[in-house]
Amino acid sequence: MSPIGHSILLGADNVAIDFKTFVNVAPHVCAVRKPILLRGRHGIGKSEIIYQVAEGMELPVVERRASQMTEGDLLGLPSTDGNITSWNPPDWLATACQEPVVLFLDEVDRATPEVRQGIFELTDSRKIAGQTLHDDTLIFAAVNGGEHGAQYQVGEMDPAELDRYTVFDVEPTIEDWLDWAKENVGSAVWDFVNQNRSHLEHTGEHEPNKVYPSRRSWKRLSDCLEEANFLADVKESSGGTLFHLASAFVGFEAAVALNDFCAKYDAQVTVEDVLDNGEIDKTSEWGINDHCALIDKMEASETFSEPVSETQVQNLADYFVTLPSEASLKLWTVLGKGDNANVIALHKSESSDGVKVAQRLVTMLTGDNS
Repeated sequence: MSPIGHSILLGADNVAIDFKTFVNVAPHVCAVRKPILLRGRHGIGKSEIIYQVAEGMELPVVERRASQMTEGDLLGLPSTDGNITSWNPPDWLATACQEPVVLFLDEVDRATPEVRQGIFELTDSRKIAGQTLHDDTLIFAAVNGGEHGAQYQVGEMDPAELDRYTVFDVEPTIEDWLDWAKENVGSAVWDFVNQNRSHLEHTGEHEPNKVYPSRRSWKRLSDCLEEANFLADVKESSGGTLFHLASAFVGFEAAVALNDFCAKYDAQVTVEDVLDNGEIDKTSEWGINDHCALIDKMEASETFSEPVSETQVQNLADYFVTLPSEASLKLWTVLGKGDNANVIALHKSESSDGVKVAQRLVTMLTGDNS
């Protein structure tokens, strides 16, 4: 692997890392109490990953949107004692000073100059208006600037301001979102994005006033569709409800593709169809992409994290021996990521028509069909 690991070159001077790499790197910065700044496009999950890091450190998050703060929100209210004026801190600052928290300041580059000057002091000295942050409080900030700053109406951060932070440009992979979405979006939306990855988000130039898909908007659409009982209510209602609903969240092109996908969704083969019921007749006419999509579902459902039943092993063997070599190798790889008992059980098994899985593996690896 190259020295920059899981990273993407954004230009001559910027390198972006994915979320998994950031989660591994961030604790080392936090260990020396240095402020962290995340830069990246809107809707990619910057806030979500900060909350994930905080959860890993067992720290509560105190979040403030800097773009909506005034000087009073930052400093608190003044009080006098004779000729001496002091500041009564706002609740969020008092909490960050009295106990260890992750202090998350979002949209810092949209804040007023006065608020940014106050944040400058906070990130530089961990003090503001006579208040000192708790020794174990960590500062995180997020902006839409950096390489993508020209697309947004934000104020550029000058060199002195940036120098107060440890700056990470983040560009999450599709797998980052799919891993997160396993437990956070509906299965139909997950399946659609997994099989139509170009529709996850728009990464090019944005036309004014045009709606585009983003990682955030797919989550919002999924929440709406789940509330509407998705396939049962939305798809069967008249007037193209699904299309119009989806286009409001993810734009015209993605909505068209999703509408077509959901029209055929009931006919798709599920993990349960194959493993529990042995229903593989529908897969006989499939191409490699269809098989790989089903195997992705198996991995996402964590089906093989525990030993499967004898019936499931038999059904899996029946399916395995029908797969093209590339798909069978993918399934074997997915199986190997789970409980080793499943690998052993499948290797020893044979299909209902007598084809040994072990021999199928040899054929797959050697290309010997004799």
